[in-house]
Amino acid sequence: MNIVKIEAQPREAGKKTARAARKAGLVPCVVYGAGEQTVALQVEAAALRHLVFSDQRYRVDLNVGGKSYDCVLKDVDFNPTTDQPVHADFQMLRQGVVIRLSIPVQFEGKSKGQLEGGEIEFLVHELEIETLPQNMPDHLSVDISDLDIGDTLHVSDVSFEGVTVVTPGRQSLVTCFRRKIVEEVVEELEEGAEVPVGEEGEAAEGAATADEDSEASAD
Repeated sequence: MNIVKIEAQPREAGKKTARAARKAGLVPCVVYGAGEQTVALQVEAAALRHLVFSDQRYRVDLNVGGKSYDCVLKDVDFNPTTDQPVHADFQMLRQGVVIRLSIPVQFEGKSKGQLEGGEIEFLVHELEIETLPQNMPDHLSVDISDLDIGDTLHVSDVSFEGVTVVTPGRQSLVTCFRRKIVEEVVEELEEGAEVPVGEEGEAAEGAATADEDSEASAD
C-alpha cells in the first residue's frame, strides 16, 4: 500500500475551533484508535484532495506537532453545496490489530458479453473489508472477462488474499446485459420506417369509395 505524508497542526477540540479552522481555509480533523487518546488537528484542504478524490486507498503518515501517527483516512464530511471536505476522521493502525474500512474496487478486463454487443453496468465502487494493517490493499481488483450477457457478478463470487469482505455476499458488483428490444424499435422509428405504398393507396381508395357512396345515398 502506498503511503502519503501529511503535515497537520494541533488544535483544541470543540465546535468553536473547528469553525475557526474552516474560516482560515483549513479542515478540522481528529485521529483516534489503537488505544490512544483522540487528537484534534487541522490540515490544509489540498492535503486531503489526493486521499479523497482517488480510486485507491492510502496509508497515511500523519505528523501532528512533531508526533507521527500511522493511520488511514476513515471518514470525510463534505459541504453539500461546494463538495469540499469540512471534517475528516483518521484511524490509527496498530500492528496485529484488525481494522475495518472501505476499499475501492477496480474492474479489470473486457467481458465476453461486451464483445458480443452487450453492455456493462458497475453497481459497486467500494467494498467494506476487515484486514490486518500489513495486508491492507490500496484497491481490490475484480476480473470481469468471463462475464457473459445475462450474467451478474456478486460479492460472494469473489475473494481477496489477506482480507475478509464484510459487504453482504448477495450484493451485486457488476452485470452484463443486452439492450432492450424496445430501445432498438425506438431507434428504428427515429430513423424513419417507410409505410408500404400499396397498403396506403388501398386505404385511401377505400376511404374515397366510402365517401362517394355516402354522397349518393344523401342525393
